[in-house]
Amino acid sequence: MATIKIKQVGSPIRRPAIQRQILIGLGLNKMHKVVERQDTPEVRGAIAKIPHLVQVVD
Repeated sequence: MATIKIKQVGSPIRRPAIQRQILIGLGLNKMHKVVERQDTPEVRGAIAKIPHLVQVVD
């Protein structure tokens, strides 16, 4: 299965708790950190909920 690279570009400070939990669930906890995840509908849905905090890297 394909993978997708996700980079955190926004800070979770002063964000709702659910958005912070989504970042932790994706494995992101520091600015500019890049993680590689399986490209599944669940991961795409998590990215869609916090597009202002993450960026998909090519």
